[in-house]
Amino acid sequence: MSNQNKPGVYVAWKTVTYRSMVMALIGALLIFAAVLQVAFPKFTDSAVKAVGHISSGLLEKIAGLAPPLKGASAAVSQQAHFTALDSTVRVRKGNGNSWINADYSVPLEKGDVVQTGAEGMAKIVFNDGTNYTVKQDSLIVIEENSANDQQQTNVSVAVTTGTVDLTTATYVQGSKSQVIVAGAKASLAPDSSAMVHNDPKDDHHEILLKKGGGEIERNGEVVHLSNWEKVSFQSDSKTMNRAKEIGPPTPITPGNMMPIFTNTGEKAKEVDFAWTPMPHAAGYRLRISHNPYFSSLLLDRKVETASVVVTGLPVGAYYWSIQSYDAAGKESVESEKNRFTIVAKSKETLELALTIDPFTQHGHVIEVTGTTESGARVMVNGKEVPIVGDDGTFHYFTPPLPNGENLITVTAQNSKGAVNTHQEKVVIQ
Repeated sequence: MSNQNKPGVYVAWKTVTYRSMVMALIGALLIFAAVLQVAFPKFTDSAVKAVGHISSGLLEKIAGLAPPLKGASAAVSQQAHFTALDSTVRVRKGNGNSWINADYSVPLEKGDVVQTGAEGMAKIVFNDGTNYTVKQDSLIVIEENSANDQQQTNVSVAVTTGTVDLTTATYVQGSKSQVIVAGAKASLAPDSSAMVHNDPKDDHHEILLKKGGGEIERNGEVVHLSNWEKVSFQSDSKTMNRAKEIGPPTPITPGNMMPIFTNTGEKAKEVDFAWTPMPHAAGYRLRISHNPYFSSLLLDRKVETASVVVTGLPVGAYYWSIQSYDAAGKESVESEKNRFTIVAKSKETLELALTIDPFTQHGHVIEVTGTTESGARVMVNGKEVPIVGDDGTFHYFTPPLPNGENLITVTAQNSKGAVNTHQEKVVIQ
């Protein structure tokens, strides 16, 4: 016997929401008001106005019952990019377990891991303008990289092992740029630069502030650093050791990316080196190498003056840096590394191919790609493109550019002294 034939009382219902009831009531009132207006025009003028006020109030209340509109996300994840790569550099994405070779097209996001090999080097630029140079045998983790609707950015990188140089840009007030080392968190001010070293094997950890300002927090202890101050500690240290470092001289000549031409028939060149003198310096240490890592040195000499002449340098590319040391022999940190090239001078008028692809804009960063002669060097706004392919192709990301009109200058130079320059204006809004 079916349920339909069973005796009993059955109740049917239809769901009616409060909102539908109110809307029906308003509709009925409006119809009623319209009828009255036709039958009793004078009497209903004031009544219609009253109904209008009542309906407006009801509509406002109904609108208040609706869920609030969702505004912009409080924090939007962003991507960082490689601007220079050399030798072995690997990336492990935060959502994966395997390593891939680093490439300029690989975006870096929160949770990603970057590892450099024994001779590897990587430069990374974040959207807030912070630049990281990850040196050899280093491993970093991108802990945070986001921005909110007020353009305040939040960048945080953990240095698990190795050495990293970083420089912050002029970012929006309220933004954060932090680096984490063995439980210590360094918060850097805008326009600051620092060096971070983490050696878990020997339990040695340090943060050196080269320029600007920074605040280091560890186990409730907070230390404020200024130019050329550093903190160091071991894992079981209760407090951090604070010390003042000796600032390095500034290289003057040969200037960075400067070509030095030899005369016809010369097999070697005499080169003048000069740097800024430092107070209380007992002497200086000059180092010259063919590579930017100074893993093999062509010259390592101590001198007492702020200049020296070096002879016997053949045609080729070189890097040089300078340190000062005091009477006790304590050395300063290394200066910036300048690159110069000794080029054989040619009497012929030389031409050098240089083709620039249309620029690609990533916010305040411009991606520059193009092709030149195989073996040529390329500079973008005075900064060398680290890698030029065997076929002459190159790829470079500029540092973040300011708002307004900017001039991008791309210069190629080969070993024979031929130079070709391309300039183009870009507008950053």
